Amino acid sequence: MKYLFVIFLAFTISSYAQNNRTVFGKKYAKEELDAVLAKKSGHNVVDNKELIVKSSNTAIKIAEAVLFEIYGKANIEEQKPYEKYLIKNYWVISGTLPERSKGGTFLIIIDAKNAQVLKITHGK
Repeated sequence: MKYLFVIFLAFTISSYAQNNRTVFGKKYAKEELDAVLAKKSGHNVVDNKELIVKSSNTAIKIAEAVLFEIYGKANIEEQKPYEKYLIKNYWVISGTLPERSKGGTFLIIIDAKNAQVLKITHGK
């Protein structure tokens, strides 16, 4: 019985340690947003000079996250393999269709310097 209690106590402490997280809250989030929108100086990796979306894999993850919400996961995944090009610091990604098929594909353009989505469209 003593060992069972020790095991239970260890499990309880372990569970508490894993779930005990510091939360900064909505007020902190709003203050950070307001500072960025007011263009106050502070640490920010996004400087619009260096690329932060450097790989096509990252660009595709961003594109899919947005496109799945708009057009549905199944629809977008049917358009694989994707065409993906880094042109003038912009990722231009589009879907492909099987030969001789009718329909359209998505097109998304992402700024590689700040991950901003500049254009989304889908042909019919």
